[in-house]
Amino acid sequence: MRQCEVYLHGIKAGILTETDKQNFTFVYDKAYLLNENNEAISLSLPLQAEPYRSPYLFPAFSNMLSEGENRKIQSQLLHIDAEDDFGILLHTCQFDTIGAITVKPIEP
Repeated sequence: MRQCEVYLHGIKAGILTETDKQNFTFVYDKAYLLNENNEAISLSLPLQAEPYRSPYLFPAFSNMLSEGENRKIQSQLLHIDAEDDFGILLHTCQFDTIGAITVKPIEP
Protein backbone atom coordinates (compact mmCIF):
# COMPACT_ATOMS: atom_id res chain seq x y z
CA MET A 1 0.00 0.00 0.00
CA ARG A 2 1.22 3.49 -0.88
CA GLN A 3 -0.27 6.80 0.21
CA CYS A 4 0.17 10.49 -0.32
CA GLU A 5 -1.30 13.68 1.04
CA VAL A 6 -3.05 15.76 -1.60
CA TYR A 7 -2.80 19.55 -1.47
CA LEU A 8 -4.85 22.12 -3.36
CA HIS A 9 -3.29 25.60 -3.43
CA GLY A 10 -0.99 24.47 -0.61
CA ILE A 11 -3.85 23.38 1.68
CA LYS A 12 -4.12 19.72 2.64
CA ALA A 13 -7.26 18.47 0.89
CA GLY A 14 -7.11 14.72 1.46
CA ILE A 15 -5.35 11.37 1.18
CA LEU A 16 -4.82 9.31 -1.97
CA THR A 17 -4.16 5.59 -1.45
CA GLU A 18 -3.08 2.82 -3.78
CA THR A 19 -3.74 -0.55 -2.14
CA ASP A 20 -2.70 -2.43 -5.27
CA LYS A 21 -2.47 -1.75 -9.01
CA GLN A 22 -6.27 -1.86 -9.37
CA ASN A 23 -7.55 -0.26 -6.16
CA PHE A 24 -7.33 3.46 -5.50
CA THR A 25 -9.07 5.53 -2.85
CA PHE A 26 -9.30 9.27 -2.35
CA VAL A 27 -10.83 10.74 0.79
CA TYR A 28 -11.13 14.41 1.67
CA ASP A 29 -9.58 15.56 4.93
CA LYS A 30 -12.24 16.26 7.60
CA ALA A 31 -10.75 19.66 8.41
CA TYR A 32 -10.74 20.55 4.70
CA LEU A 33 -14.45 19.72 4.44
CA LEU A 34 -15.30 21.93 7.43
CA ASN A 35 -14.04 25.08 5.71
CA GLU A 36 -16.84 26.24 3.42
CA ASN A 37 -14.38 28.29 1.33
CA ASN A 38 -12.48 25.19 0.17
CA GLU A 39 -13.23 23.83 -3.26
CA ALA A 40 -13.22 20.34 -4.74
CA ILE A 41 -9.92 19.24 -6.24
CA SER A 42 -11.75 18.19 -9.40
CA LEU A 43 -15.23 18.26 -10.93
CA SER A 44 -15.08 14.47 -10.90
CA LEU A 45 -14.32 14.46 -7.14
CA PRO A 46 -16.87 16.82 -5.57
CA LEU A 47 -16.62 17.51 -1.85
CA GLN A 48 -17.97 14.65 0.26
CA ALA A 49 -17.01 12.83 3.45
CA GLU A 50 -17.27 9.34 1.94
CA PRO A 51 -14.19 7.92 0.21
CA TYR A 52 -14.00 7.71 -3.57
CA ARG A 53 -12.89 4.33 -4.94
CA SER A 54 -11.61 3.44 -8.37
CA PRO A 55 -9.95 0.53 -10.21
CA TYR A 56 -7.55 3.03 -11.82
CA LEU A 57 -5.76 6.22 -10.80
CA PHE A 58 -8.32 9.03 -10.75
CA PRO A 59 -8.13 11.29 -13.84
CA ALA A 60 -7.52 14.33 -11.61
CA PHE A 61 -4.16 12.75 -10.76
CA SER A 62 -3.29 10.76 -13.89
CA ASN A 63 -3.68 13.95 -15.95
CA MET A 64 -0.80 15.44 -13.97
CA LEU A 65 1.62 12.84 -15.35
CA SER A 66 3.88 13.27 -18.34
CA GLU A 67 3.42 11.15 -21.45
CA GLY A 68 5.48 9.72 -24.27
CA GLU A 69 9.21 10.37 -24.34
CA ASN A 70 9.13 12.59 -21.24
CA ARG A 71 7.54 9.81 -19.22
CA LYS A 72 10.09 7.31 -20.49
CA ILE A 73 12.96 9.60 -19.50
CA GLN A 74 11.43 10.27 -16.06
CA SER A 75 10.94 6.58 -15.37
CA GLN A 76 14.54 5.80 -16.38
CA LEU A 77 16.02 8.62 -14.29
CA LEU A 78 13.89 7.76 -11.27
CA HIS A 79 14.29 3.99 -11.70
CA ILE A 80 10.51 3.51 -11.77
CA ASP A 81 8.50 1.28 -14.10
CA ALA A 82 7.03 3.49 -16.84
CA GLU A 83 3.63 1.87 -16.19
CA ASP A 84 3.68 2.77 -12.47
CA ASP A 85 1.41 5.83 -12.48
CA PHE A 86 1.30 6.13 -8.70
CA GLY A 87 5.07 5.87 -8.36
CA ILE A 88 5.65 8.53 -10.98
CA LEU A 89 3.01 10.73 -9.34
CA LEU A 90 4.77 10.41 -5.97
CA HIS A 91 8.13 11.40 -7.44
CA THR A 92 7.17 14.15 -9.90
CA CYS A 93 4.17 16.00 -8.45
CA GLN A 94 5.45 17.22 -5.11
CA PHE A 95 6.42 20.77 -5.98
CA ASP A 96 6.07 22.52 -9.30
CA THR A 97 3.01 21.18 -11.09
CA ILE A 98 1.04 22.76 -13.91
CA GLY A 99 -2.16 22.92 -11.86
CA ALA A 100 -3.00 23.70 -8.26
CA ILE A 101 -2.66 20.11 -6.99
CA THR A 102 0.51 18.77 -5.39
CA VAL A 103 1.14 15.52 -3.52
CA LYS A 104 3.47 14.54 -0.70
CA PRO A 105 4.25 10.87 -0.05
CA ILE A 106 3.33 9.40 3.33
CA GLU A 107 6.12 7.16 4.51
CA PRO A 108 5.01 3.83 6.02
